[in-house]
Amino acid sequence: MHVEPLVVSDYQENTFLIWDEETMRGVVLDPGDEAPRIIAEIHRLGIKPEAILLTHGHSDHIGAVGGVKEEFDIPVYIGSGEEELLTDPTKNLSAAFGLNITSPPADHLLKDGDTLEIAGFTFNILATPGHSPASICYLSDKTIFCGDVVFMGSIGRTDLPGCNHDLLMQSLTEKILPLDDSVFLYPGHGPATTVGRERMTNPFLLQLQSTTYK
Repeated sequence: MHVEPLVVSDYQENTFLIWDEETMRGVVLDPGDEAPRIIAEIHRLGIKPEAILLTHGHSDHIGAVGGVKEEFDIPVYIGSGEEELLTDPTKNLSAAFGLNITSPPADHLLKDGDTLEIAGFTFNILATPGHSPASICYLSDKTIFCGDVVFMGSIGRTDLPGCNHDLLMQSLTEKILPLDDSVFLYPGHGPATTVGRERMTNPFLLQLQSTTYK
């Protein structure tokens, strides 16, 4: 698996191009903005994208979905319960900033425990609500694409409409902390890290480990 992050928009969102270097089959994860740039990079690299995978439906993660989908005629995947954010600027929070960002509707909905076989990869789906109503993470072997669930040294915001702090803490406790230390974390913003690094240094995960969170 080859992973290339493209940092897009004023929000410095990580759009990920993920592909097999032998077959060049791949996926686009969280195309947040700057569709022409993303499309140009896909063509430059010679990637054959087979799907758009979304960790959640906030506007800074979906702004380029329409352009990428139209260019490559590929399906959109998102967590079940998150699909309304794609077409509702109020729910995806763009309306609060005077914008009207929408995405084509989802073609496929994913739920906790699903296995997605695509582009030669196997992704295990982890439901991780809290930062958004039905956020999901995509785990493939020793790599997890975690959206805005956890960052290097921090976690996703929970002070926005549709967020729930208790749910995010539960998601971190049940889905992130049990992972092996060697698992790479590719978050929606900021640099990549590992579960082990965050377990040892992230103040939010340290607090979870020192208390019983219910």
